[in-house]
Amino acid sequence: MIRRPPRSTPKPSSAASDVYKRQEWGYFGLFIASFLSATIIPFLSSEALLSLMIINQYSLGNVLVVATIGNWLGGLSCYYIGWLGKWSWIEKYLKVKESTLSKIKPSVDRWGAPLAFFCWLPVIGDPLAVGLGLFKTNPVNVAVWILIGKGIRYLVWAYITFSGMQFFNNL
Repeated sequence: MIRRPPRSTPKPSSAASDVYKRQEWGYFGLFIASFLSATIIPFLSSEALLSLMIINQYSLGNVLVVATIGNWLGGLSCYYIGWLGKWSWIEKYLKVKESTLSKIKPSVDRWGAPLAFFCWLPVIGDPLAVGLGLFKTNPVNVAVWILIGKGIRYLVWAYITFSGMQFFNNL
């Protein structure tokens, strides 16, 4: 008699296990992903957002609020890092003279807070938040503009996602 090895359950594909892990973490996982993606750490919160919205059927409103708050707090952490910075460090490590920074300061004071709207942009958003903190731009105004920018970003993401799904479902 030939003995067969015991049957093992097939291992799920990495995509399936990723979905399971995201479902397991839920809103907390989305919050962490959103927070990390707004810091200097390269991370994509859009995948977690899409996973919870589409695959796991979480409430769209809740998903948008959690992602926005996590991303907003991550952006504020970059701003605070800049706030703790010193101009002498910029001169010492980045070789930018303090006189050059002094010339830029009036423009930053004038346009700084509305510039925080663009902190959601990849690559330039994090340094922008750090710079606004370094220039000690009004923290309340910066916080409001960052919140507006990050919130609109996720609203647009959700709209594009659902529009794309509707388009492909109608084909």
